[in-house]
Amino acid sequence: MTKPFLILQLRPEDEAADGEYRAMLEKGGLPEAQSHRIRVERDPLPDGLDLSDYAGVVVGGGPGCVSDDPVTKPADEARAEAAILSLMGEICARDIPFMGCCYGISILAHHLGAPVDKSRFGEPVGSVEVTLTGDGADDPLLRGLPRVFTALVGHKEATQALPEGAVHLVSSAPCPYQMIRYGRNVYATQFHPEADGQVFADRIRIYRDRGYFPPEDARRLTDQAMAADAGTPPEILRRFFARYG
Repeated sequence: MTKPFLILQLRPEDEAADGEYRAMLEKGGLPEAQSHRIRVERDPLPDGLDLSDYAGVVVGGGPGCVSDDPVTKPADEARAEAAILSLMGEICARDIPFMGCCYGISILAHHLGAPVDKSRFGEPVGSVEVTLTGDGADDPLLRGLPRVFTALVGHKEATQALPEGAVHLVSSAPCPYQMIRYGRNVYATQFHPEADGQVFADRIRIYRDRGYFPPEDARRLTDQAMAADAGTPPEILRRFFARYG
């Protein structure tokens, strides 16, 4: 029997969490029956969770940041982040297939000891051109993709240096660490491989007051997202599920 993928989400808003989950399934070509979804900001990880029961682990995005002040971090975000960080040692040590999306790259880089903060490389909500590195062009999830393609981004913090032992796969001018790999199977992207223009339009509406952009820019950013040709990033997600499923 095919093992399911463990999909861990950190979005406290029902609409955003449900939309992200649907997008992961649809863009990744993953049947719902092959997924085990846990909203870790709401539900604790099951006792005795065994990662060997899963084909791989996917971590979605969210409004929180690993660099937020613990004193002011909402309790649900803190619980979710801590729950996922508690799994990263095993994931990295055992080289368990992993795809961290946006918040996921911060969690992975933080676990690996790289600085993650808001000092540089944050990107407003919208589209950006990203470029494969030499290692990226040779990576199984990226081989044969366009050398330059458009991706959708929106993040307040970023990893400020390549984590020790990680491979740099995708870069951009505003934010150099757009995709990295640790070991052979542990991946993370700063961009959103599950998102299209409508997904981002929904998130712009939901998160317009969460500090990603001035609220008065919402219409302009929505129009930009809807016009973006961001068809390549979902292929990365499809390849991840196909390779490890």
